[in-house]
Amino acid sequence: MRVVGLMSGTSYDAIDAAAADLGLDGDTLVLTPLGMISTAYEDGLRAELAGALPPAATDLATVCRLDTRIGRAFAAAAVRADLELCEGRADVIASHGQTVYHWAEAGRVHGTLQIGEPAWIAEATGRPVVSGFRTRDVAAGGQGAPLVSVFDVMWLRGRPGVPVALNLGGIANVTVVGDGAGGAPLAFDTGPANALIDAAVRELAGGERSMDVDGALAARGTVHPGLLRNLLEEPYYALPAPKTTGKELFHLPHLRAALDTCGPLPAEDVVATLTRLTARTVADAVRPFGATEVIASGGGTRNPVLMRWLREELGGGGAGVPLRTSDELGLPSGTKEAYAFAVLGWLTAHGLPATLPSCTGARHPSVLGSLTPGAAGRTLPAPLTTAPARLVVRAPRTY
Repeated sequence: MRVVGLMSGTSYDAIDAAAADLGLDGDTLVLTPLGMISTAYEDGLRAELAGALPPAATDLATVCRLDTRIGRAFAAAAVRADLELCEGRADVIASHGQTVYHWAEAGRVHGTLQIGEPAWIAEATGRPVVSGFRTRDVAAGGQGAPLVSVFDVMWLRGRPGVPVALNLGGIANVTVVGDGAGGAPLAFDTGPANALIDAAVRELAGGERSMDVDGALAARGTVHPGLLRNLLEEPYYALPAPKTTGKELFHLPHLRAALDTCGPLPAEDVVATLTRLTARTVADAVRPFGATEVIASGGGTRNPVLMRWLREELGGGGAGVPLRTSDELGLPSGTKEAYAFAVLGWLTAHGLPATLPSCTGARHPSVLGSLTPGAAGRTLPAPLTTAPARLVVRAPRTY
């Protein structure tokens, strides 16, 4: 089955579309990557989205416009991915949509909202669309995140020791695949990855940049101990897992409140301090589990300063925890989440649960998402009764 996974993360800079050929080999799901395309949000749409996200106020007219415009943007990405990556033979589109609010209070998630109406995707492609993945897990008492945990566990199961998958998007999340004694896997958001760094760059660089490309600002700056100490006092970091967070907490006002206690600082020092914050909080989160390796993916892996400082925080070489990227395991680090949602779409299309209660905190596993039929109606395979235990990434054949 050929599945296109569509993803736009908390940095809301682009729509990633990854196509995969997925098939069973015994109890193993074999993923053959067919490629990925990335389409930047049009400037006006990105600006309207940024202006509507928390802590900003918005109205239902804006939500309706964004839901439609983002749905159309996802549809255009899906059409292109089908034609360019699947030779026009995609079977299913799996759309994560764009998260605009994750309603978390006192350690519980009460609701979550992803927009990007899937009917636009189904109409444009003619393919059935699976969307709305997070809500069912929340309804079952879960955090609705990190949903990539089921992918991580299947993918890294069998590796020695205690492997930890790390995604460095706007928010950082980890999946601890095992505790070395056969314990249940665990997954949670550690805190900000790029969210506060991006907010600082946009605020302090005069609107000329939206991110710290190649960690250039952080490299020129000096970590400010007082600001770092204030940021580390955020109570979220001490909450037990499973837990999730987002830009509802880690946004510009959060940063401004910390800066108010330190006085004016050069932009380079602020960005350096926030980069160290990400490295510190990720390392602090994985250290108690006895991690034997950390396998990173996401946009943050392209920041060499963040990766260098994360290696330092994990202990560097010798007795420290090795840090590598998913590229070393055959999965491009910039595409992992989109491929993960392709796998979630495959599971849903076959009637299989795509959550692990130990990772999301739900009462039970759930089949995720809602189905929007394609041009031929509900054209999905017969349900399977047993979920695959493992996932392997197989390089595409070359001729």
